[in-house]
Amino acid sequence: MNSSTPTSARIGIIGAGPGGLTCARILQRHGIEVTVYDRDPDADSRNQGGSLDLHDDDGQIALREAGLLEEFFALARFDGQEMRHLDPVGNLLAHHVPDEGEKTKPEIDRGQLRDLLLRSLAAGTVQWGRTLESVSGPADGPRWLTFTDGTTVEADLVIGADGAFSRVRRAVSPAAPVYTGVSFLEAHFDDMETAHPELSELVGKGSAHAADGERGLFAQRNSGGHMRVYIMQRVPMDWIGAKGLTPDDTEGIRAHLLDAYAEWSPHTLRMITDNDGPYVDRPILALPVPHTWEHAPGVALLGDAAHLMPPLGVGVNLAMLDASELALALVGSATVDDAVRAYEKTMLPRSVEIAQMLEGGAEHMLAAPGTEPFPT
Repeated sequence: MNSSTPTSARIGIIGAGPGGLTCARILQRHGIEVTVYDRDPDADSRNQGGSLDLHDDDGQIALREAGLLEEFFALARFDGQEMRHLDPVGNLLAHHVPDEGEKTKPEIDRGQLRDLLLRSLAAGTVQWGRTLESVSGPADGPRWLTFTDGTTVEADLVIGADGAFSRVRRAVSPAAPVYTGVSFLEAHFDDMETAHPELSELVGKGSAHAADGERGLFAQRNSGGHMRVYIMQRVPMDWIGAKGLTPDDTEGIRAHLLDAYAEWSPHTLRMITDNDGPYVDRPILALPVPHTWEHAPGVALLGDAAHLMPPLGVGVNLAMLDASELALALVGSATVDDAVRAYEKTMLPRSVEIAQMLEGGAEHMLAAPGTEPFPT
C-alpha cells in the first residue's frame, strides 16, 4: 500500500477524553494536523466524572510530552494520595499518608484534566456533536468515517479513543465488553466539611476502601468539597430491575442496600445513607483477555477501546501513555503505517500483560480484611 506521510495525512481521532485529547495535543506540538470528533454537544454538556490519579510512570510521562506537566501539578491535589483501608466497622487497617512533595500519583478531577487538555489545543480542533456510526473503506485506505447525522469524512488514519463501546474497534476486532460480575453504584456527596463532617473524618483527604468478601465501599474525595462513593457488589448485571426497582428509586435502592450491608456499622453505612441525590448504576465491564487484532492499515486504537480493564487505577494512565506513544510514533516515522506498526509493537504486548495481571480484579475489590488490598 502507499501510506501517507504523517505530516500530510488526514488524521481523525474519535473521542475527546483524556487519551484522544493527549494524542491531539502532542501531534499539534509537532506540527501535525488532527481533528477530534466527539459525540457530546459541547465541552460542558455533562459531568465528566470523579477523580483520577496520574502516575509518574505513565500518565505524567504523557503530560510531559504534551508540555502540560507543570500546569497539571498546579491543579493536582497531592494530599489526595492519602489512602485508608478500613474494615466494615470502620476500623483503620492500613493507612498511606503521602510524604511532603510526593508526586507519585497526585489526584485531579476528570473535568479539570479535560479542560487542561482542551485549552492546549488549537481552536476548532474538536468538532462537537459528531457521533460516529461506522468506519468503512478498503483495507489499504483511505477510511471513511460515517456519522449519525449522515455526514462522512475521509481519513488516512482514524484513531479510536472512543472508550468501552468503541465504534472504531469494530473495524479491526469483533471483541465486545463483557460483564465482570461486579457492579458499582455511584453515590455523590457535597459540602463535605459542613454537611458530612463524620464522613470527612472517616475518609480523610484522599480515598478509603472497605470490603467484606461479597461487597465493598470505595470513597474518593474530589475537589471543591465533593466526594464520590462507589458501592461495590457481586450481583447480576440487571439486579436493580430484578429487585423490582428502577434506577431513580433512591429510597428503594437504599433500603435494599441497607439490608445487604446489614452487618456493617452505622459509621461506615453513612456512605450509603447520606448521599446527596440519586445513585448511578455502573456495572463493571472488561474486554476478553487477551485482546489483540491483526494490523489494519489506517486504524489505531488506544485506551479502553483497545484494552478495557477493571477500574484499578490504570485506565486513564494507560490511555494517556498509549496516546503519547502513538503520537510520537507518528512524529518519528516516515509513513502512517510505519507509525501504527511501531506503536502496536509496544502497546499490544503491554496491554495484554497488564490485562492478564488484572483479570478478575473486579473480584479483588471485594476482598475481605486480612487479604492484600486492591491496587490504587
